Formats: sequence, C-alpha cells, structure tokens
Amino acid sequence: MHAIIKSFHIANRFSKRFVIFLSKRVICSALMFLFIYVIFGPTLAGAAGDQACPAWTDMAQAGAGQDLGGAPTVDAEPPAGTAADTSTLHEWVPRVLGAQADYLLQGALPFHNPYQGPNSFSDVGGDREDLTQVYGVYLGSQLAPGLQLYIDSEMFKGDGLSKGVGLSGYVNGDALRAGSNGLPNDPYIARFYFRYFQALSAETSKVDAGPDQLPGYEPVSRWEMKIGKMAAVDDFDLNRYANNNRTQFMNFDFLYNTSWDYAADTRGYSYGIVEALYQPSWKTVLGIYLQPNEANGANFNFDNMRALGYNWEFDIKPNSSGTVVRFLTFFNTGKMGDYDEALAIAQATGTVPNIVGVEKLGGYKYGFGLNFEQPLADDGETGLFGRLGWDNGTHEAWSYTECDRDVSLGAQVSGVHWGREQDRAGGAYGVDGLSKAHRDYLEAGGIGTLLGDGKLNYGFEQVLEVYYMVQVNRFVQVSPDFQFILNPGYNCDRGPVEVFGLRVRLSYTPL
Repeated sequence: MHAIIKSFHIANRFSKRFVIFLSKRVICSALMFLFIYVIFGPTLAGAAGDQACPAWTDMAQAGAGQDLGGAPTVDAEPPAGTAADTSTLHEWVPRVLGAQADYLLQGALPFHNPYQGPNSFSDVGGDREDLTQVYGVYLGSQLAPGLQLYIDSEMFKGDGLSKGVGLSGYVNGDALRAGSNGLPNDPYIARFYFRYFQALSAETSKVDAGPDQLPGYEPVSRWEMKIGKMAAVDDFDLNRYANNNRTQFMNFDFLYNTSWDYAADTRGYSYGIVEALYQPSWKTVLGIYLQPNEANGANFNFDNMRALGYNWEFDIKPNSSGTVVRFLTFFNTGKMGDYDEALAIAQATGTVPNIVGVEKLGGYKYGFGLNFEQPLADDGETGLFGRLGWDNGTHEAWSYTECDRDVSLGAQVSGVHWGREQDRAGGAYGVDGLSKAHRDYLEAGGIGTLLGDGKLNYGFEQVLEVYYMVQVNRFVQVSPDFQFILNPGYNCDRGPVEVFGLRVRLSYTPL
C-alpha cells in the first residue's frame, strides 16, 4: 500500500503545473459549452428527434456503483438493442460524465455577540456575507472489462461566512473544500482513482451516466475495489435525502455524521484503498485513507503509515419498502493532540491551553454512526432520514468539524403534490455536543481547529434548516435556504444566528 500510494504522490507532483494549465481551459470550455447548451439545448434536442443514446455492451462496463438506497431497474440480461456501442470512440477514451457550476450567496443577520475569539463565528464587516463558487468537470474511462478510471477537476472561489470557522454545524458544505489554509483559487485534481469490480451474479442493474459513474449495466452482486485519490464520503455514510450540499441541505449537520472525523485534506479528499461487497439486500465496505499532516491540512506525508483513518460500514435493507439502515465505525490515528494533556500543562504553567503544543504521533479517535432513510411516497422522492453519532472525544478534531455527539432528523418532500414534479423541499433539525475533555478545553480559552470564543458557556449547538429546490429546466436549479443556529460554537452567551442563502446550480450530464 505504501509503494502504491507514494507512486500516486509522485505522479501528482509531476503533473501539477500541467493540470492547472489544462484544467483552467477544460473548465472554461466546459462551462461555455454548458451555457450554450442551456440556451440552445431545446432546439438541438428537437433537431435530434428520436436518435437513441449509445449504450454500453457488457455488464463489466458498469458505472461507479450505487448505494442500497433507491430502486434501480433490475434485468437478468441487458435489454435487447444494447449489444453494441454505437459511438466512434474507443472505450478507454475518457468521456465527460458531467460538468457543473455552483454559486451560493449567504448572509447572516446581526446577532447577540458580547465577545468573540480567534475562531468565533463573526457578523462583523465582510464576515457577514459571502459568495462561494465551485466549478467542476468529471471524466471517466473504461480501461478494460471491470476496470475503470475516474478523474475529477474542480476549482473553488470564496471563503464562506466568517471564513469557515465558529460553528460545528457550519452553514456551507462547500466551504470545507476551501478551508482556512489560504489555498489558491487554481483548479485542482479532486479525484484520481481506479475502480475494479468482479461480478458475483448474472443479475444486473442499469446505471445512468453521472459524475464518477460510467453508464451501463453492473452486477447486483459484486466485489469491488478502489484505489487512488478520492473522498471517504463517496462510499461511507451515504443518504438519499441528506448527502449533497449542491442539491439538498447545505449545513454540515445534514451532509454526513458530524461526529465522524473522516480522514481528508482541507478540500475533503484523501488517498486510500476501499473494498466493498454488494448483495441485493446488504452491503459492507472497508476503507483506509491517509491523514493530513496537520489539522485541517492540505498536505500528506506519504512515508508515514502511522497517520491513517480506518472505516467500516454495514448497510442493510430490512424490508421491501425501501428502508435502508447503515452502521458505521471508524478508528483514526495520527498527530492529534490530547485535550487533557493540554489542560494539565496550562494549569501547571498558568497559561491558556494549546492543543497544537501537545500534538504527536500516537493520537487516536474512534467512534460510530447510525444512519437511516425511509421512503414514504412518490417513488421514494418523499421520505425521512436521520443520523446518530458518537466519538470518544479525547483528542482534537482533525479533518471534519468539532463535534463528539450528534443526532439529526429530517424530511424531503417531492413537488409533485403542488404540480412541480421535479422540485424538492427539505427540512431538518440537528443537535451537536462535545465530550467533557473537549468542552473543558474550550472553557479554559483553548482554540480548536474551527472553534474558539476565548471562553465558553456550554450548551448543545442546535441547527434548523429548510430549503426549496426549483428545477428550472434540465440544466438549472435555484434553491433559497434558511438556517437557524442556537448556541453557535456551543456557546449559550452568543447568538442565535440566522443565515439566509440562495444557491444557483448549472449542471450538465450526458443522456
């Protein structure tokens, strides 16, 4: 594993300048094509008439895989008429699987703020409003039967409200990709990984083209492996109703389990290996990822195999109504500092505790998470979801957010009930908490990765979010959003915070 991951690192360093040069042009070209397609798409579609989309031939030429959620069409054999790929390109030639441009404008109303520290959520000056932008182009290649390569290039602009700090349930999921490390606004390779799978049954399900998913037919029962640069959230803690801040909820609380400090760099990605076993009614996944060199860091030490994140998940569909239950457990090792050790040194020296000063290899964090989704109506587009999480909380938060206990519950409703079949409305409520050691550290004036008011009057941070997604046409979505945060940063002395947002998404996926 060490040699393989190091080879990815060398290739990544060698190609960095070329990638930046090429990605700027690819993204600009893709966005220009996207806008032209949005304007002239209906005309072109009318001229195209009844032309059929080319199909993939073999079930080994499958997409990137599906979670247990949803209800894919299952066929014993690929349907008639899909025996040959009618395109003129070789299967190994990279194909554009999607392109997107996402804009999120957010503003916070003035709130009760008697004091603030270095990592407080701020409503002063430019911290009160912000526009973030994310651009992406997603490619995939069928290298051989069962072997695929995916390459995603993205570019991020913006800082997020209060420069991304001050909340456990932060209000913008995309701000995680920018972080607080002053990263440049250049294009970057978000994902570069290989996927291999082996069929364990002849039964297949059809998958459509999409980011990180080649179109075709894939075996319902299969073993698969991924290796390369990717995100742990690609394969763990998925949820049909609360998993995508670009189309669904925007708050951290409703994207992933906030107690799950998954291994990732500032932008949310890491290098790792994932193995999964899929069966019709259950799935199990094991993943190992590198930890960044520092908390919320952007770099990895490829020679250090003592800084890793281990994750295991088991998913089950217990009935025929679409219910999915997921159990996640994780164990992280690395340079995480110990809260009690930092407090002991501070008390002995009469200083403010500093978690960075006690960072050393041998730190650890472990925990678990539960996650469910329950379709109710409208072919599953109306349903409920919830998460529950816990971690030991003795060592500092390293990659995601500062939370040690969490619970959330919410719902999505299809717009079919008011004559807007493609629209979606969502509402959710989440509660985050801290371990005693973590709480004591912040109360003593310690500064964490994302939190630090200088002192703390502890209370559970509570988040309420509602959004409405308007599907303008195939390519455009517009989503107004409102978030209410009680006890921001777990501090009863501050807030509540009210945040209004407007998200505009332009996206293209080939038919």
